[in-house]
Amino acid sequence: MGEFRMPSLGADMEHGKVVEWLVKPGDYVHRGDLIAEVDTEKTVMEVESFEEGIVAEFLVDLGETVPVGTPIARITGTPADGALVPPKAAPGATPAVQPPLESVGHATPPIRHLAHELGVEIEHLHGTGRQGAITRADVEAAAERSAAPAPPAATPPAAPTPTPTPTPTMGRVRSSPRARRLAAKLGVDLAGVRGTGPGNAVTEADLRAEALAAPLSASVPERGAAPPSDTAAPTAETATATEAAERIAKLRRAVGELMARSKREVPHYYLSTTIDLGAAMAWMQRINSERPIATRLVPAALLLAAAAKAAKEVPDINGFFIDGVFKPSPAVHLGVAVALRGGGIVAPALHDADTLALDQLMERLRDLTVRARAGHLQRAEMADPTITVTNLGDLGVETVFGVIYPPQVALVGFGRVVSQPRAIDGLIGVRPTVTATLSADHRASDGLRGSLFLARIDELLQKPEKL
Repeated sequence: MGEFRMPSLGADMEHGKVVEWLVKPGDYVHRGDLIAEVDTEKTVMEVESFEEGIVAEFLVDLGETVPVGTPIARITGTPADGALVPPKAAPGATPAVQPPLESVGHATPPIRHLAHELGVEIEHLHGTGRQGAITRADVEAAAERSAAPAPPAATPPAAPTPTPTPTPTMGRVRSSPRARRLAAKLGVDLAGVRGTGPGNAVTEADLRAEALAAPLSASVPERGAAPPSDTAAPTAETATATEAAERIAKLRRAVGELMARSKREVPHYYLSTTIDLGAAMAWMQRINSERPIATRLVPAALLLAAAAKAAKEVPDINGFFIDGVFKPSPAVHLGVAVALRGGGIVAPALHDADTLALDQLMERLRDLTVRARAGHLQRAEMADPTITVTNLGDLGVETVFGVIYPPQVALVGFGRVVSQPRAIDGLIGVRPTVTATLSADHRASDGLRGSLFLARIDELLQKPEKL
């Protein structure tokens, strides 16, 4: 028997709150299966099980905030002989043992989570997987069927009725039933929400993210309407906006406390250099001219790739300072600063970023950004970045001097790509440039090693075809 404890989802995390269970008592979970969504005050993340067995009971209530390390669920060991143990599927693998007939209609915890997200009643599905197991395709197909508008029913002629007031065009937007109910409750037009579900369907998470992006505003009463009462119950929309404001306030407080500690305890030093991007931009434009818009690269992908590869070659700035000792990391997990809708910032990791081809890095960057803003980050993505990169160029900032995220020992900043006069082979020309900065911990490195790191980024960007 094992205890599933509130995990540490970041070096500065002290408490967490379970906002949703993705399994139920009696479910069998494998190590790595998603088991809960946890609010860390910075963001909501999906956490995986560290144990394997049957979920016996939950030890905390939804919405209860507990310290890191507190047992929040009890998981028993291997079930007795004869009990069903669903196999853990591996991509492309064929199970050596066929599941018993009792598994017809079985769905793993990740599939049940997807069904919940899309508002699909999984109990009514007919599985098309091995021995009747319900698959991701079954759930997505059910969501698409439920999102399609129903054909008009034959009815006898009715008396003329007044023309109704136009309503939001929900029927023409792919969405889950649960999302449509939530949108109706909040008065949100689904046509204005960007969907991240199958086939760009709008999910509950998209609506929650949209709520975070919506500014607080006061409603204007209609002419002749009675003024609102001080004791009137808040509407669902007002409650959602209030929750969003409270979340942003908590996030800013948590980040502020961490940054204050970093400035007090970490001896920062700062370096800056201007990099000529003429070769990189010309190569990128040539590559993009041969691609559809959806697969084109952006300058940020080149900058991140160069920073990751340079960090691998200069390990003094890639790792953690813990218990008075610097521990370089053998892997480069690049923390990427992502601005959240409505305010605040998180920096989840692109794992093994130095090994990714540019197209892979670009795709993972898109996925990470979408999930960060929808509150679907996973534990490892927040717990193990080895160095962080922030890029404020799209906001018009030319130079970024950041504060290190402890226990990391460095933060890289990139500004806006600007055109500047540069001397090339004795001739003056106008070239695209970017300012790269390094904020580093003097206990782990010095100006010499920091300069080598920035110089290596510059060298890599002069040969973008090798990134």
